[in-house]
Formats: sequence, C-alpha cells, structure tokens
Amino acid sequence: MEIKVIASTKVGEIASKSDFDIFSGKTAGICYLKSSYDELMNEDIDKTRRRIKQTKEGGHHSVYEHNTFSIYLDGIPKIIAMLLNNEKQYSTSEKSARYTIMALSQKEQVLYNKWVEIFKGKITKLYASEYPNFFTDSRIEKLAQENARLLTSVFTPCSMVYTTNYRQINYLIAFLDKFVANESKTDFENRLQPYIEELSAKLKELPYYDVDLARNEKCRSLSLFHDDKKLEEYFGDVYATSYKASFTAFAQLARHRTINYSLKVIEGEFYVPEILRDSESFTELWLSDMKEVASNYPQGMLVETYEMGTLDDFLLKLKERKCACAQLEAMRICNDILAKYEYALRMKIHPRAEEIMNYTKGSRCTFADYQCHAKCGFPLGVDETRKI
Repeated sequence: MEIKVIASTKVGEIASKSDFDIFSGKTAGICYLKSSYDELMNEDIDKTRRRIKQTKEGGHHSVYEHNTFSIYLDGIPKIIAMLLNNEKQYSTSEKSARYTIMALSQKEQVLYNKWVEIFKGKITKLYASEYPNFFTDSRIEKLAQENARLLTSVFTPCSMVYTTNYRQINYLIAFLDKFVANESKTDFENRLQPYIEELSAKLKELPYYDVDLARNEKCRSLSLFHDDKKLEEYFGDVYATSYKASFTAFAQLARHRTINYSLKVIEGEFYVPEILRDSESFTELWLSDMKEVASNYPQGMLVETYEMGTLDDFLLKLKERKCACAQLEAMRICNDILAKYEYALRMKIHPRAEEIMNYTKGSRCTFADYQCHAKCGFPLGVDETRKI
C-alpha cells in the first residue's frame, strides 16, 4: 500500500479557478486509468480540457469536490450563518453569541443587559453556593449571556470562516438564486430575501463561480426551509419527527451534519428559559420583552423543526447534547425524541430496543460507550434536573 499527499491548502496562497478545473479534470481520468497516477497528472492539457468540458456538460460534477477553499464572512446576519450551516459539505467556525458580545440595536442592547443581570442573579442564588467549583463567576456570566441572547435578532451581524468545495459553492449559488426567484414567500422569507440576494452576488464575485456547475438541473432548494410536504413521524432504523424549538436550539442541532433539519417560522411563540418558569412575574416579563422585539425575529422565537436521520446518527448526537455543559433546550429536545424513540422500539420489539435504553439514564457520562475526560462534578447536570 502507498499513501501520499497530492493536494493541500496553504494559508495565504489562493488557487485559481483554472487550477481547480485542471485538477478535477485530471482526477476524472482516474475512472479510466490505464497507467499510473503520475502519468495522468502529466497528460496533454488539451485532453484534460476535453474531460473538463465533458464532465461539466454531462453533470458528472463530483470530481469538482476535490477542490476546497475557505472564506471569511463578516457582517452577515446570524440567520445566514444558520442557512449556510444547514447545507451539506462544509466546515464552519462561527462567532458565538454564547461567549461574546454581539453588535445590537439600542432596544436589544437595553433588554440584553437587563436580562444578563437577571439571569446572573437567578443562577447565583440557585446554584453558586452549593456548586462553587462548577458555577464560577465566569461560567455564570456565560450562562447569563447564553440565555439573554434569546432576545437578540436572528438578523444580528456575526462572522464566520466557511470551508467548502468548488462544486458545492456553485450549487449553493443556484439554491440562493432559486429562493430569490420564488414569488411565494412568507413574511420572514421576504425579510430575508435582500440578504440572500447580497450573498449570491458576493459569492459570484469569488474566483470560483462557474455557470456550468450552477445550473441546478435537479431543481434543488435551500434545505433550511421546510416545504409543504407532510411529515409522518416514525421511529425505527431510521426516524422522522417534528417539534418546536427556538432559533437558537435549531442552530445548535443543525450542526449535526449527518442529520437533516428544516424549519418553518412560528409567528408570536417564544421559548421561556427553565430558570424563569418557577416565577410567574419573571415569565410574564420575559414574554412581554420578547413581544417588544418580535418584529425583529428574536432567537428565542419558536420555529417548527423537522428532523430526519438514522438511529446510529441520533445516538451519536446524544453524545454531544446530553451533557451538563450543553445548551439546556437542545438537551431537552434530544431527551423528548429519545423517549419517543425508546418507546417505539420497545412496542415493535425492535432488535435494538434494549440498546437505546442505555442512553436514558442521564447525561453522556452515564453512557457505557462514552468516556468523559472533563468531569463536571455537577450532579443536577448529570441527572438532567438542572434549570440552566
């Protein structure tokens, strides 16, 4: 066996579109390779160009995925980051509203600051004295920010590094253009359209835009938006379900790229953090403040979420989201689906019914097939009775 690096990215050096085409055209020749790889790489350039033309026109575009590149996007709305993160074939590093202060409107900033202080007080009173090693000042601050950000708009500017491939960026452009061309849009989608148009225009300015790769013969669409097809809930070796979640929880869950997610916006319904629910006055104040910013689509607004995947990928997701340090709403959603899944497998006497029960006893540190290297020492996090 021989293994060698034949291509790699290098910071500061940008490959040209021609470089991408030629490399892909040559790799397309692997299918019919009669000699060595090195001879293929040194073949006559006209032969390579003929193969490029043939593969582009014939829809054999997978060879153009060999070419990857990274872009930095700054000042994009949070919802655009969510849209990009919902498409397959990417890697992303995104500025987090859980850990950093975002640029907000004056009204949002006032509400955000107000609720950071409220959450800090509630968390400190409820947990700090009994669990000081876990609830440090820094953690309390971050948890307060994590919950207060629910009042901030999904159109709040953020930044990200996005890595994808030559084919995918052109397919993405086609999906964006299809969205713009669709005349039947919801109020939310109309609000989003100018940003979609700008994103498409900016991506077309990149050196990798190719009209032959952006034809969209299969009429595919952006995966973020659920169409009008009805979903039948099902749990077996594969599963499909739907539920209500905040924009924030959706953004967390959609980062599991092996699972398919889509959404529909629900106007006027909002997530209430659990730590507020034991107080009627705080709950009413929270909902009142949410309604103050409802027209800006706060991240705490609920969306109807549609999720489809395999049993194995669902169990893998539990190893991320069932943790004392994970976002609480996302963890609760996983547990709700887990309860349905476990019940369904038992009722149909599924061969993996007993296996899935191993994931119902608490956070991931209780799993037989997970090793935790950072024990939290927070028992209410382990048994999943925490409120923050």
